Order: sequence, then C-alpha cells, then structure tokens
Amino acid sequence: MKKKNVFVVGYDDFNVSMLESIPEAEDYNFISLLSFHEIRDGDGKPIESLLKKAVSRIESFDGSVDAIIGYWDYPVTLLASILTEKYGLPGVPVESILKCEHKYLSRLEQAKVIPEHIPLFEVFDPFNDNYMSDVKMLPPYWIKPIKSFSSYLAYRINSDLDFIDAREEIRRYIGKVTEPFEDFIHQYDLPEELTKNKGKTCIAESLLSGSMCTLEGYVYNNEVFVYGIIDSVRETDSSSFSRYEYPSKIPQKIQEEMEEITRKIMKHIGYNNNTFNIEFFYNQTSGKITMLEINPRHSQSHAFLFDSVDGVANHKIQLDLALGKKPELPEKFSGKYKKAAKFMTRTFEDGFITKVPSYRELKKINKENKDIIIKLLATEGTRLSQMSYQDSYSYELADIYIPAQDENDLIEKYNKVISEIDFKRAFENDISIV
Repeated sequence: MKKKNVFVVGYDDFNVSMLESIPEAEDYNFISLLSFHEIRDGDGKPIESLLKKAVSRIESFDGSVDAIIGYWDYPVTLLASILTEKYGLPGVPVESILKCEHKYLSRLEQAKVIPEHIPLFEVFDPFNDNYMSDVKMLPPYWIKPIKSFSSYLAYRINSDLDFIDAREEIRRYIGKVTEPFEDFIHQYDLPEELTKNKGKTCIAESLLSGSMCTLEGYVYNNEVFVYGIIDSVRETDSSSFSRYEYPSKIPQKIQEEMEEITRKIMKHIGYNNNTFNIEFFYNQTSGKITMLEINPRHSQSHAFLFDSVDGVANHKIQLDLALGKKPELPEKFSGKYKKAAKFMTRTFEDGFITKVPSYRELKKINKENKDIIIKLLATEGTRLSQMSYQDSYSYELADIYIPAQDENDLIEKYNKVISEIDFKRAFENDISIV
C-alpha cells in the first residue's frame, strides 16, 4: 500500500517520534511543512509570511497531500485551519479557531451557553492611562492579552500598583504575539464581532480557585467526544505548573459534568473535525466547575502520558481526523503503566545558566531510569529572564516525562532524577565585568 503524506506544521523531533510510535505509523510519511523553529522564529512577523512559505513547499512537493496536522498553539492552529481549507482537507473553520483563541470573543461565546461556568470578565486597552474607566473589577483578579499562550504576560492583580507594573510589562511585549494576530484578523472576511476588538487588547478576569485539570477531546462529524482528563498540578503557593498528571483524581461525577459543559460550548461555536483541549477549575468546597480556556488543538504535552497509560499517543486522534477517519483508540488504561506525568522543573529567581547536564550525564540517567525522557529547555550562557515565552513568575529549566505504577512510584522516580540532574546558575552580582 502506498504511504500517505502527512504534512506537519511545527515539526519537531520529539513529537514526530511520538507520531512514529503509533501502531500504523509505517503507513505514513511525516513531512515537515514548517519546523518548530521556523514557527517560533516567525513570532512578530505577519502570519502571511509563514503561510506563503508553507504553500510554496506544498506546491513544489511531488506527491499527494493527504493530511495537514499541527499540535502547537498559535500560529500553528490558524495556519493548519487555513491550509486544510485551501487544499480541501478535513479541518476546523477559521471562525471556530478564533472563537477559541481570542480570549475575549471566546468568553462572549461561552457566556451565551454556559454563563454559570465562567468567571467575571472585562476587556480593556492597556495603552489607556485612564484604566480605571475600563476595569470596574475590584482586586484580586488576573489580566492577560486577548491572545497569548503558556501564561505569557498573565499577571495576578492584588492592587492598583500591581496593575500599573503589569501594564508596563504588557505594553512592552504585547505586540510580539498580538500584532501578527491582529493583522490576520483584519485581512480576512470575518464577522464584525471578530474584527472590532483589536489585537492589542487585554482581558481582566475574576480569580478561579480549586483543582485544575485539562479535558482532552475531539469532534468528528459534529459529534463531541472526550477521551481523557489530565490534572494540572501547581507549585505550592504559585500559579506556575509543577506537573501534568494522568489519569485525573477528580471525581467521576465531576468529570462527567465537565464533559457535558464541553459538548455545549463546542457545538455552539461550530467546532468540527479536529482535536481540542479545555482547561477547567473544580472547587471541591463549593462544587463549582469553571472553564479557564479552550485550546483548538490537542496538547502535545500530554502525548507521552496517553502513550504510557492508554497505549497510544493522542497524536493518533488528530492524525485519524486529518485523514477523514473516525479515531480508533485502544481500550482505556491498556498501556504499560498506571500513571504518567510531565514534570516542569522550574526556578523562581533570575540568573545566568553556567552549566546544564551533559549528554553523558543524561544518557546515564536514562539508562538507569527506563522510559523516562528529559528535555532540556535552558542552555549554558542563557539569562533566564531572556528565555522566550516563560510564564510571568518562573523560569522552566527542563521537562521530565515519567511513567509509573502509582503515585508514590511517580514521585520517587522524579526525586531520583532531580537529584542527578546538575544545573548550575550564577547571579548578576556573582559575575565580574572587566
């Protein structure tokens, strides 16, 4: 049988290795349409330049174009949507993508069908010095750009002074992501409600509390399916994530309620033929379920978790959908392990990285800890505060993927790996300038 050609927007070695682990991988050629580095290097540039590059590569390809997929956030989600429409392949309409990605417009849509499951929210212009006329909400609350990811430029506001400080940071960096996003919105023939709120806009939202989780699902022929819920565990006394852990510990009844909320909103926005994930908060004291945000893609961060516990990476689901097939999954919890997590090793203080674990050190750790994967994010000589797209309160040094048989096994393995990883850091006062 002739192999099908699958073009990947945001191609990177780690996730392609996960794609190549799925049972039918030998039936496909996974081809880099745009690499991850091209996508990230393209930040701050019009989406049109990336689109032209992708179209040029497809047009010059000598073979069939059978599917186009992507598992990263903006601009991958929009690029994949535009390209699948252009080449008549299964995909999500651009309008549905924007109703997820534009945080304010997404809240407006959510308010129409699930008003009891969203926070209070207001939109404001961070470049308006008379901000008190825009934000009526009393602290504490969160502010963030209407387009962001990984908590980039998201700040908790406890006082007017916090607002002023955060606004200055937002003013300085907001254009990096939102300007190309705004350019895109205004170039397409979209409904007025999607174009009247400019990209350099922020949203203020009331605080959410409780346990946080991410529901992973997909829509096939307008029918919504949920295939797993992952717990998002935060650092003590911090909004930064410590790890993603699967399966979830949230009670089954609450998971079912989240699934019902999910069906309502995804049908309402006309989402179809693609994966998605939705972040929720569950407050055990009040019993309240609140939606944080909708992402129009599955989470590549969870691929290893599903592969370890369910026996197949969630990349398979998007691949099936992109080929026009209803996803076929193995029986749940049929993988080699009972538990899996992605740990995000962080530091909360700025500094210069003077040493990272060597290849030899990592190889030794991997040999002693079967099936564990370590991805270094920081490099020697890097100043942590200059790393791209960190959250507003910490710096991520490494991602560590660990499978286990239970919670104790998981934590023991992580602590062992951490004790063997050697990061060294210097502070500004430690460095003499000659």
